[in-house]
Amino acid sequence: MFETHSISEDNEAGIASGWNPSRLSERGRELARELGYRRRHDGLAAVFSSDLRRARETAEIAFASEPTPILLDWRLRECDYGTLNGRSADTHVRERSHYIDTPYPNGESWRQAVARVRRALDDVPMRWDGARILVIGHVATRWALDHHLNDIPLETLAMEDFAWQEGWEYCLS
Repeated sequence: MFETHSISEDNEAGIASGWNPSRLSERGRELARELGYRRRHDGLAAVFSSDLRRARETAEIAFASEPTPILLDWRLRECDYGTLNGRSADTHVRERSHYIDTPYPNGESWRQAVARVRRALDDVPMRWDGARILVIGHVATRWALDHHLNDIPLETLAMEDFAWQEGWEYCLS
């Protein structure tokens, strides 16, 4: 299963955080609690989360009262927009197709980010094969899942509007 991090202060301000730290907003903390409630009977063996603050906070709030281990992995991070971290989300979305194969200035390309996330996902079955897990991440995390498991080209993903939903289901093995 996959869930995006909850709403951050940057999300509410219309900023594309990238690798910048951004904490959850009050609404984001409320949604994280709802995530924990929604997933509490899913039989999760583990929660894997990006180590970026907004994703880590989402996992910690959602599963604070659960025995489920929360495993942080930097490879599940959002795409590194380099010097463009923290700019307008509208501008970022309009221009992201330019960075599918070309890295952002002092950052990485979407293809590099998706490959990085895939390396993290490829490691999961070594310890958690057949187990039900939850991954908490970002657009790059979801794109990696859609690209590698559903064969959706990055060019297609870059053109789609992001539509939030209460989780996505994937099968890693």
